[in-house]
Amino acid sequence: MQRKKLNDFALILLGAALLPCLACSQKSMEVSAAPAPSGAPAPAPLASIPAVDNSFTVSGPLTVEHQLDVLAQRDGMIAELKSEAGARVQAGDLLAQLDDRQVVADLEAARAKTRSIEADLKAWEAEAKVLQSDFDRAQKMWDAHLITREAFEHAKFKAEADQYDVQRVSELLLNAKETQRSLELELDKTQIRAPFSGLVARRYVRQGQQVAKGDRVFWVTAEGPLRMRFTVPERFVGVLKVGQQLALTVSDFPGQEHKARVVELSPIVDPTSGTFDGMVEVMGAPGPLRPGMNSILRIDTHP
Repeated sequence: MQRKKLNDFALILLGAALLPCLACSQKSMEVSAAPAPSGAPAPAPLASIPAVDNSFTVSGPLTVEHQLDVLAQRDGMIAELKSEAGARVQAGDLLAQLDDRQVVADLEAARAKTRSIEADLKAWEAEAKVLQSDFDRAQKMWDAHLITREAFEHAKFKAEADQYDVQRVSELLLNAKETQRSLELELDKTQIRAPFSGLVARRYVRQGQQVAKGDRVFWVTAEGPLRMRFTVPERFVGVLKVGQQLALTVSDFPGQEHKARVVELSPIVDPTSGTFDGMVEVMGAPGPLRPGMNSILRIDTHP
């Protein structure tokens, strides 16, 4: 009887020890089963999580094919400026004029010499015709045994000698014309002209400034077509194709998207970097886009 009481007392103590654990377990079950508060969003199922954006972006400056520094082609002084930065010009427009007085004087002297030699040549050619006529007459008289051999050979030698003089003066005339042509080219070099139609982006010289051959005088740039050259990993071989349209934005106007067409793709992959080059051209009106702006090109990996 006493042993039974001891066993009952032990069971009571064990139940008292397990009671808090059962309460915690029950509370945990209630918390996990409790519905989410009405103001909190329910967890989204796994299938509704948005997929990763399948695109690749590259950046680079917008450029134009025709964009270069106009250089002085000879030494000289800037006598007159015909254009300023920001001016629109057409191909061949005069941008600046170098002092050409010495070249003009040398050219006029060369032209006068050319005219003089031309006159001499005409005189020699006229005399050559007379001597040739005398020789033809002497030939007939010699054939008819009317003149001596000495007279015949004298007429022959005079006609031949005059032909040599005609050739000599012809060579002098050719040399004079080449000198004249050279000075005409030098005169053309004193006129600094726009190589193509576009904008004068910068002026490097002032009126009265002395320049040397090769010095920068103006920077002229075309306004379009706008292009961007880029480099992408080799995994885009086959993804990009010539003629494909891509989306292009610029840092200054992030909300505006422009269409760009792939116009060039390198046929080889650089084995060192595992990349290849390409180029796109902005389609349509450029709007606010200008050469030199930093642009961002988006390439869809799964077009």
